[in-house]
Amino acid sequence: MKLRLNPLASDIVIAIYVVVTLYFRFKFENEASVGVIHSVVMGACFIIILLVLIKLKVLNPNWFGLFSTKNKSS
Repeated sequence: MKLRLNPLASDIVIAIYVVVTLYFRFKFENEASVGVIHSVVMGACFIIILLVLIKLKVLNPNWFGLFSTKNKSS
């Protein structure tokens, strides 16, 4: 059985993930005086992790209802 989160839970997990990773990046940059390239690479790695989870359908974002979904007519 695959782990799949419903759209609302996925949106909440994504929002928390983004806030925590941004906090981690800002804190790490201030403490370790990291350069711009290191910060961009770290941010790209965090985004890739998120995109892989969406691609594997572990996360199923609804984007908080911002985009309309396609309704299939039967």
